[in-house]
Amino acid sequence: MDLDLLQQTLAAHGEPAFRARQVWQWAARGAASYEAMTNLPRGLRAALAAEVPFSCLEVQAQARSRDGTVKALFATADGRPLEAVLMRYRDRGGSVCLSSQSGCPLTCSFCATGGMRFARNLSASEILEQTLHFRRTEGAEAFGHCVFMGMGEPLLNLDAVLAACERLPDVGIAHRHTAISTVGWIPGIERLTDCELPLRLALSLHAADEALRSELMPVNERYPLREVIEACRAFYARRRRRIFVEYVMLAGVNDRYEQALALAGLLDRRIFKVNLIPYNPTESQYRGSGREAIAAFAAVLRGRGIETTVRLTRGRDIDAACGQLAARATAAA
Repeated sequence: MDLDLLQQTLAAHGEPAFRARQVWQWAARGAASYEAMTNLPRGLRAALAAEVPFSCLEVQAQARSRDGTVKALFATADGRPLEAVLMRYRDRGGSVCLSSQSGCPLTCSFCATGGMRFARNLSASEILEQTLHFRRTEGAEAFGHCVFMGMGEPLLNLDAVLAACERLPDVGIAHRHTAISTVGWIPGIERLTDCELPLRLALSLHAADEALRSELMPVNERYPLREVIEACRAFYARRRRRIFVEYVMLAGVNDRYEQALALAGLLDRRIFKVNLIPYNPTESQYRGSGREAIAAFAAVLRGRGIETTVRLTRGRDIDAACGQLAARATAAA
């Protein structure tokens, strides 16, 4: 729900400040309507239902993957599209992948979202609503982790992202289980370094060579990788929290032996943990690296002391996997 509108409406009705907390507590626990909020006066419940839409996002489509992943396509009140994904894992429960913008202004060449028209930043309420939707529809135990790896560059909308993060524990997601991904937007990394919330940082890297990274990610022209790595080192020095490095594996582009060596040489093994991401099909020019190439790349990194994992792909059959979000409806399973 729109929490600002909620507070304004309650104030207009002369309600005490604690009413907003009551409404939020019900919403965070997965309440499906104002009528379920039984410690609110009946007349107030009716007024809120008439004046404050229970959800600030409209669900336009939802799809469920064979692996249990759920993708929801939403529209904002002004018609802007966005997507969010719930991923389930046997070993660590569920994780929600949230969007911070409708579309993305940073045109990474391998990412479907980068091919969309950028619309606008999302509000904190619109970000939170993505989690509330899955809490209502999938249950209280569906997830306990959160990644800002959906549509958009979270550090370009950091005020709203942090405002949403402050409330995520109420929904069952601890700050230490929340990761914010960035293409390397240095002003935002610096703000996160000084933030008191114990959030995790993930760096979308994809090439250790400046020229290739600029080709894949034009933002590298503005914030070169060497400067981004220094900002990440400063984050670690202040926060003492290791940084995840996301590296999408593109056949014949960034998956060669010498490129693995260059990546290992760039990263301090105390600070960074690498997550190799099998490329998920989009309408771009790229093909994904094969299993053997990914395994060989990982072996080089591990052999030089870099902790490395290979991401388990979730939701590819419903275009819900990493890099595939493009606000297109997918038929529900």
